[in-house]
Amino acid sequence: MDRQSLLARIDEKACLDLLSRMVQHKSYSQTEGERKLAAFMAEEMRAMGLDASLTPVEGQRVNAIGRWKGAGGGRSLLFNGHVDTNPATEGWTVDPWGGLVDDKFIYGIGVSNMKAGDAAYFCAVKTLVDAGVRLKGDVILTFVVGELQGGVGTIAAIDQGIRADYFINSEPTDLAALTMHAAAFTFIIEMTGVTRHLSKREEAVDAIAAACELIPTLNAMTFSGAPSEEHRGINRAHIGVVHGALGRDLHEWRPPQVADFVRIKGSARYAPGQTEAVVLADMRRVLDDLEARHPGLKATLIPEHQVGRPAMPTFEVRKDSPIVQAVNRAYRAVRGADQPTGAITPPGYYGTDAAHFQHRAGMEGIVCGPGGRYNTMPDERVDIADYLDAVRIYLLAMVEICELA
Repeated sequence: MDRQSLLARIDEKACLDLLSRMVQHKSYSQTEGERKLAAFMAEEMRAMGLDASLTPVEGQRVNAIGRWKGAGGGRSLLFNGHVDTNPATEGWTVDPWGGLVDDKFIYGIGVSNMKAGDAAYFCAVKTLVDAGVRLKGDVILTFVVGELQGGVGTIAAIDQGIRADYFINSEPTDLAALTMHAAAFTFIIEMTGVTRHLSKREEAVDAIAAACELIPTLNAMTFSGAPSEEHRGINRAHIGVVHGALGRDLHEWRPPQVADFVRIKGSARYAPGQTEAVVLADMRRVLDDLEARHPGLKATLIPEHQVGRPAMPTFEVRKDSPIVQAVNRAYRAVRGADQPTGAITPPGYYGTDAAHFQHRAGMEGIVCGPGGRYNTMPDERVDIADYLDAVRIYLLAMVEICELA
């Protein structure tokens, strides 16, 4: 059966119905709901003939892992996505768990991050299975939990021996081919000044004023040692929390006094070839300059590593890798245009489980998935056209990598 005939067999309504049913599971991260959705995915995989099971993750959490066994002699391909979601926020105008489909979008909490990607690779496999197709190589479907806790679900799967020749991670990239993303870490900066009553403000060292000067400088930073401008393009720091008042306990009841203590918290992103140590050294130089401009100010920089939560490392794959080329060709066949490829932003600033497959499992892969434009916002949604094109792209990439038997 030729590739166009296979694409014609995609049941678009069934694809939308599956995604809608996935959205209707309230699978908040670290709740019973994510376990129920994992069980649902395992049942659906078994129903189409895959060898599927629930595998343990720390605590009472589980992944759903399925294998479509190939005929032999071909390369294997693994698909990866998480089923746990962020919580719904205020401002929704549709039911976050309704799975509503209109003429343009499918809506729901987690539909972009990242149930549309999960459903797309499930439906791509189901289309081939229903068509009676046999591939040479195995296809492994992983529906994991805990990406939102640093990738604990994917790490568990890797440690349990899950491997393939190549992988596709379906985090939302608006169907761009993400071949590089940043590593992420958080940090705290504490600044201590000198307080005086406002009548003697000229004698004080105002920690809040220093922070107001510092924050835009940090937010505009890139870091040393980027191997290329593409790498530097995913450097970023951002301050998301600021507290300033009197003393380390941050007393707020005495506003006539100049604040002598500020604590700010932020996050930084750096590219492959750079390190956290380099980023911290660059930030330290900025703080040294700030102290020089504000005599008497003391600034301390503290990297924050959460106990029990893995770090999200950098990810990079060669643009001439067979999996990148296969996805590029699939995109071109589906959309008639060249696929945006590289350290595409904003997804280049994300952390994904692709990094764990690269560094922990030694696997080569790509990040490419539907959704992104309306990610993690009220009325989160995915363009139906993008979702269905993801099914087509995954199907064609699977056929190229694993080969028709």
